[in-house]
Amino acid sequence: MQRNYQKELDRIIEENSKAGKVPSLLLHACCAPCSSYCLEYLAEYFSITVFFYNPNLYPADEYDKRADEVRRLISLLQVKNPVKLIVADFDGKEFYAKVRGMEKLPEGGERCRRCFELRLEKTAEIAKENSFDFFTTTLTISPLKNAQVINEVGEEMAEKYGVAHLPSDFKKKGGYKRSVELSAEFGLYRQNYCGCVYSVR
Repeated sequence: MQRNYQKELDRIIEENSKAGKVPSLLLHACCAPCSSYCLEYLAEYFSITVFFYNPNLYPADEYDKRADEVRRLISLLQVKNPVKLIVADFDGKEFYAKVRGMEKLPEGGERCRRCFELRLEKTAEIAKENSFDFFTTTLTISPLKNAQVINEVGEEMAEKYGVAHLPSDFKKKGGYKRSVELSAEFGLYRQNYCGCVYSVR
């Protein structure tokens, strides 16, 4: 049966709001445009630390460009709960090792799943080490990405590291449309490819 991850997220938010809780959330971010709506929405209910970790990015200076835009976005957003930022060091070798042998596979397939695994595993690891209540990723906001696969990977990492994964499908409730509006409002750099050298091709 197809799960409605947005409804699951709504239920968690409602339960915490009723209990007067503001849980801590480690939010993996791929870029500023995808982060914009996610932060506007989630910072109402969570104490968020954004985790910028994307060893898939190509070329290398794309990493700094996107990290700087996430930093700028956080400084501009007016949200209820303060947002912090962790920017991981860039090491592209991690990505190439993870997807070796899958270079010719089409976009959206097993290579992409491996990339989700790489980024969400590191996010879960950091969330566990720093006692976050939840972790999740902005990746589900993209209409081009399979929210079910991303949530499945998140749940696998939650089980592995013993930290709660926050279900999401941020493109729902007009999330993707709102991210486009916020990107225009703040003049955010919007890249025209997902991030890796294979998506450029």
